[in-house]
Formats: sequence, C-alpha cells, structure tokens
Amino acid sequence: MDFYKTLGITKSASADEIKKAFRKLAVKYHPDKNTGNPQAETKFKEINEAYETLKDPEKRKKYDQYGKDYQKYEGAGAGGGHYDFSGNKSGGGYAQYENNFDDAFGQGGFSSFFEQMFGGQSGAGGFGSAASAGRDLEAEMTITLQEAYFGTSRTISVNKQQLRINIKAGTTDNKKLRLKGKGEKGANGQSGDLFIYVKVEKHPTFERKGDDLYCNVKVDLYAAVLGGKVQIPTIKGSSINVPIPKGAQNGQNLRLKNLGMPLYGKSDKFGDMFVKLRIEIPTKLSDKEESLFKELSRLKSD
Repeated sequence: MDFYKTLGITKSASADEIKKAFRKLAVKYHPDKNTGNPQAETKFKEINEAYETLKDPEKRKKYDQYGKDYQKYEGAGAGGGHYDFSGNKSGGGYAQYENNFDDAFGQGGFSSFFEQMFGGQSGAGGFGSAASAGRDLEAEMTITLQEAYFGTSRTISVNKQQLRINIKAGTTDNKKLRLKGKGEKGANGQSGDLFIYVKVEKHPTFERKGDDLYCNVKVDLYAAVLGGKVQIPTIKGSSINVPIPKGAQNGQNLRLKNLGMPLYGKSDKFGDMFVKLRIEIPTKLSDKEESLFKELSRLKSD
C-alpha cells in the first residue's frame, strides 16, 4: 500500500496538504456514515494508517527511505501505525484514531462541521450515533380574501407546541411560509422546517388578479344613458358611490385606483379595482314608458 496514493497526494505534499487530504477522506469513509459497508471500513483503516505515518516528519522520512516496513528499522518501543479496527479494548471501537482526529480537526476531537455530521464523541473513546436532520413538514391553511386584505393570524398545533402564524396583508393564494426548525425533530441533529401553504378562498363578489380586484355592477338603463351614480361594494366591507358617465356602455370598465389588494410586504401600497358595468335593459314597461321610448325612437329617425 502506497500511503501517498491512499491519501490522494504526491510525495512532495506539504503537511497542510496531507492534513486536508486526510480530513476529506475521513469524512467520506467514516463508519458512522457508511454503516454496513466493509469496503468503507477497510478504506477508513488505510487512510488512518497512512496519516499516522505521514503526519509525523520522522516517520515520514523513514517511510520514504524504507517503505511501509520502515517500522522494522525503528528501535524497540518506537510505536507502530498499525490499527485493529474491530479489536479495540477500550470499548469505543474508534479510540485508536482519536489522535489523528485531534491533529487533523483540532484539539478536543472534531470541528463543528464534523461534529454536526457524526454527532460528536460519546463515551470512552467512542463516537456518537450519526446525526440525522428531521424531515420538513408541510401543512395547508385557508383564509378568506378579506383576511388576505387585512392580514390575519392562526394558531396551530405542531409537535405538541402551539404556534401562532402571522399572515401578512396582501398574502396571495398558495403563498409558502417557512417556520425554521419547527418540522420533525432530528436524531442528534437539527429539526426540519415547517412549510405552510396559505390558500385564499374565492370571493363571491371580487375576483383577484395579482394585486388588482375585479367585480361587476348592475347599472339601470337610465343611469347609463343620462349618467348618475351607483353604489359599489369594497373588499373592506363598506360601499362607495361611483359616478357613471353619460352614455355608459355595457361591459365598460371603470378603474378605481388604490382600491385593490395591498402589496405583500408593502401595506401602504395598493392595486386597483376594476368595475365592469352591466347595463340592465327593462323587461317590462308601463304604457307611459313604452310611449316615451317610441317617441325617442321617432326623434332618432328624424
């Protein structure tokens, strides 16, 4: 076995390059990340054996001179770089590698990154079980269009916790809200997130398109011909009187500025409301009304 090839480095590699190579491979082949994978277990032993030798300048020098059997040329008690992965008497199974990890990942064991991946150390010379982040959870919440206009809140129960969800004014249909760390609890790792999809109910009067609102309003024939005013409802729940121009046509749209939905995150800005006029033609006329219409018809002909 060539220790340099095992770590994926050249013979001219610096101490820092050796350390970086070991860290990368240790994370990749660590047994806690490769449960039931004997090939990874073998690879893990090999990279530790290689690093144990190459991290030490004196051992590295002798290895470069004599090869893997350099230990035969050391004096008694010089210590070897050989590891018995399965037969460690300390009970932890990995204690023989701790010096390598202390050296490569800093004193005290692991860097925060490595600790997060494998759950840190537990027990005498052992490693904790692999950290596993909790799953993300999803839920739906339904609100009215009027609640979407003003903003609202809901209280839901998740993992035996009562969570108050604030929904901003201007929220759109299928808006996704993220509650970080409120999903499924992780095993020795961080919890997942909770994603809430807000559904906005259809309104019987108003149709929403983006930040604008659309509605229909009935206008009698006389107001359409002569002009007048018509009462129009608003999403706020109140009504306003809107002037109808003379000669208004069926299907004509009136634009009422700033009477639409508030812009999400900009509650001081609003879309518009578009009112479509529906001219009502009378189906029944009194004798006098019929006579007047006939007179108007003759005047038009003349």
